[in-house]
Formats: sequence, structure tokens, C-alpha cells
Amino acid sequence: MSTARTETPGTSLADRKGPAKVFAVSVLVTALLYVVPYGHTIGWPLVLVSTLAHELGHGLAAAVLGGSFESLRIHADASGVALHRGSFGRFATAAVAGAGLVGPALAAFLLLAVGRNEKRARGALAALGVGLFVVTALLVRNVFGFAFTALLAAALLLVALRVPRLAQTVVVLLAVQLALSVFSRSDYLFTRTALTASGEMPSDVAVMAGALFLPFWFWGALCGLLSLGLLFLGVAIFFRR
Repeated sequence: MSTARTETPGTSLADRKGPAKVFAVSVLVTALLYVVPYGHTIGWPLVLVSTLAHELGHGLAAAVLGGSFESLRIHADASGVALHRGSFGRFATAAVAGAGLVGPALAAFLLLAVGRNEKRARGALAALGVGLFVVTALLVRNVFGFAFTALLAAALLLVALRVPRLAQTVVVLLAVQLALSVFSRSDYLFTRTALTASGEMPSDVAVMAGALFLPFWFWGALCGLLSLGLLFLGVAIFFRR
């Protein structure tokens, strides 16, 4: 008499180790950029990605709150400017300013959330590539920014469509870099002015302080804590069973 055995579907040990390996490789690549010759030059485009996430945070928040996202500029020194318009009240003004500061952490959270699954990572990479092409065509207004966002969009689509086995690694690598930028560029959370290729202007935390109350460093600390919370949640989702 034969005996049939059934098993409850679940997550195998190999399946659980897959995302962890991808995360480990992404962290290792990031660490190597700080020690290998010309590592900072090689990693320069990844710094620009955090600038792009920052400026998109401003512009998209303005659009969501009833304004309009007019234009975007990304400069070679990793500074950027998002021009938006709208009749914003004090809280909306502060929210738009703060959205740029939290933008990289929010992007890292979303990438980590989809990056634990290969199929979802590939779909997210393709969607991100298409979205960046739209941003390039409709919003970017300087030559360097146009070239950078167009090349980034093309690279993401190329990986998603032609080298899908690398899609998950690319998604997680982008997430790690965006998470790192929360710490490496944290000094901007505690300064009154921002010096960009477009000139000197009030920093985002100064705008928040002017629109609401309390000193600029309070809003910088609050945005920093919110960013850390998003990163913690993203890592927790990525490694959950």
C-alpha cells in the first residue's frame, strides 16, 4: 500500500537566504566604493540618484497638495532644484519642504519593500525606468540633468528587460545607496542655507521653520528621525519571513 504525503507550502531556507544574499552583496559593493581607487568617482552617479529622489520629493508633494510641479534641475555637483507653484498654506509649505528631506528614505523603503521578490523587483525597475523617462521629457530643464535622468531611465529599463536576473540586485543596491545618503548628507538637516549651482537659497529646514514654528534644527531632527523610521521599516519588511 502506498502512502501519500502532503506538505504545507511555505518559504524554504533557500528562498529566505536569497534576499539576504542580495542585500549583503549590495552592502559590500557600497563599502568597496569607499576603499577602492576612484571609488568615489564610480559611485558619483549613485549620489546623483539621492539628489533626484530629494527633488522629486519636493515636486511630487507639491502636486499632491494641489500645486504644480513645474521643472527639475540636477547639477554635476550633486545639487538640484525643483520648481513648483501653488497657493500653499503654512502647513502645506512645510510639508513640501520636508518631503524632499524624507524623499530618499521613502524611496529606499519602497525599493526594499519590492526588492525582496525577484518578479516584483523587475516590475518595479521597469516602472521606474518608464517613470524617469516621463520626468526627463516633461520636467528636466538643464542639459546635465536631462542626460543623467535619461541615461538612468535607459539603464534601469535595460536591466529589467534584457538582464532580469540582475533586477533584484539593482533595486536593492539603489535602496542601500538611498539609505546611505540619509546619513552621509545629514548635515543638510541642520543648516539655514543651501548652496547650489543655481545659487544660495534657504535650506528646506529653514523653510519649514519659517512656515511653522520652532527652530530649523528641530525640523531637521524630526525629518531625520522619520527617515530612520522608514529605513528601519523597509529593512524589517525586506527580511520578514
